[in-house]
Formats: sequence, C-alpha cells, structure tokens
Amino acid sequence: MITINANTLKLLNVFVQVINAGSFAGAARKMTTSRSRVSEQVSTLELQLNVRLLHRNTRSLQLTMEGEKLYEKAKQLELILQEIEQDLVAEEPSGVVRLTMNQDVAEQFIIPLLPKFVEQFPKVTLDFVLDDKPLNLVEQQIDLAIRVGIPKDSSLIARPLHQDSFGLFASPAFIAQHGLPITIDHISALPWICLTQLASNNGLEFYEDETLHIVKPTHFHQCDSPRHVQIMAAMGLGIAVLLPSMIKDELQTGQLIPLFPSFRGKPLVFSLVYPSRKQLPQRTQAVIDFILQECKF
Repeated sequence: MITINANTLKLLNVFVQVINAGSFAGAARKMTTSRSRVSEQVSTLELQLNVRLLHRNTRSLQLTMEGEKLYEKAKQLELILQEIEQDLVAEEPSGVVRLTMNQDVAEQFIIPLLPKFVEQFPKVTLDFVLDDKPLNLVEQQIDLAIRVGIPKDSSLIARPLHQDSFGLFASPAFIAQHGLPITIDHISALPWICLTQLASNNGLEFYEDETLHIVKPTHFHQCDSPRHVQIMAAMGLGIAVLLPSMIKDELQTGQLIPLFPSFRGKPLVFSLVYPSRKQLPQRTQAVIDFILQECKF
C-alpha cells in the first residue's frame, strides 16, 4: 500500500507540471527551479510508486500507460487547489465574523456603524454575542472582542481603541431629593448603584490631581451590567460610578449630572481583542480594520 503524504502530493504536482509543459526544462522555468531538480523529483515519484511514468529521450517525453492513468487523476489536483485558493482567498471578504462585547458598547459605538459596514462589505455577516462578562474567545469560537482593559492572557492580541476614566454621576431627581454633595467625604452614606465588577471591601479609588480619595458606600444596590447601572442611576436610585464616554447621551440631555468633575478613577483602555495575528481570514481582518478606522468613542 502506498503512503500518501505532503511530499507525495508535491511530487505529483511536479509530474503534472512536466506533462503540461512538455519538458523538464519547461516545468522548471514555470516552477523557478532547475531542470535536474525536476527530473530528480519525477524519478523519486516513480520509485515511490514502483512504476515507470515516462519514457525519456533527448528530444521528447512520452507517457507510459501507467503514466497516462496517473496523469488523468493527478491533473485534477491543480484544479482542486485552485478552487480551494479561490474559496479561501476570495477577492471580496465574505463569511461570518463573531464578535463579543457588552451591550452598551454595542449600542453606542458598533451598531450605529453597521450601515456603513454593510455598504463596504456586503458579503460579511456579523454574529454579536453581547455579554457583560469576558468570554473565552477560543473555546466559544469568537473572532473578536471589545473589552475594557488589556487582557492578561499573552496569547491574545489587543489593539487600543480608547482611554477613559470613571467618574461620579447622579440624576437631577436624586440631587433634588438628597441635595448636591459639597465634599467627597459626605457621599459615602448616600444611596449608590454599584457595578459588581468594581465592588471592593477596600472602597472605590478616585484621584484629584495626585491626591487619592477612597470612598466606601454603605448603602447601595448592586448590578453586574454597566448599561443597567446607567439606567438605575438615571432613575434617581443612587450615585453611580460610570465612564463618561458611555453616557454621552445622558449627559447631553441632562439625565445624569457629574459630581466632583475633578475626581477621576484610574485610566481604563478599551481594546479590540482577538486570538491571533497570524493567518487571519479576510473577513476578520476587514472587521478589525473597519473598527480601528471608524469606531469613535
């Protein structure tokens, strides 16, 4: 039984090129190699198959009966490879790209870009996985993610999109009921809406220039969705720690008002994250390039 491996397929392709070109020299020119190397590879194939494929003389090549049978089969390899190349390296990106991010990033920064994206890449479809928790990209077969922070996993590629810092915000209704806080020391006892991911027994850290202030809310609702923390804060249920870039509409319409504008949390980076930089499909690279160019926080 003949063992077919990658080298055998390579030799079969060389054999086909020789027959198509009509000579070893012609095949060598096409494959940018030497005539002797091509002749040697055909001889190796004959040894592996234990049959003579060509009658050689100084003027021409003639296929043996076994060579004719093999050529009829092997010449299909070139067509198959061409079809595979056309499918995998299409002129126009196509196929499904799976993205994950939290709901508010999708609503505010990605969904509004879809009409322009569809116009540029009509054959690419997007599969959104909206989740406030970071998902395992490899295990869940996700191509791209937008995350807050730089991933700790060194196998992931992170492209920075935007930097922001948390601030303190409340609604006009909340301020009307509880009054506008005058100093940072007075707000711990007020009602809060806390994002679960920020909750800590050590309190919330804010900086005014280089001065660190630690706030420890004593009465608060808690939620693991940034979007719903925004909604609850706009309803007047408490003070919330939010990113200004995520609440532009609420600030513009006056639904939320900044408290202590000079106080800022540690800087956070929004990153476009994906598992590998190598051999990215055209469709994935198209989405990456589009987001990097068009996504404005």
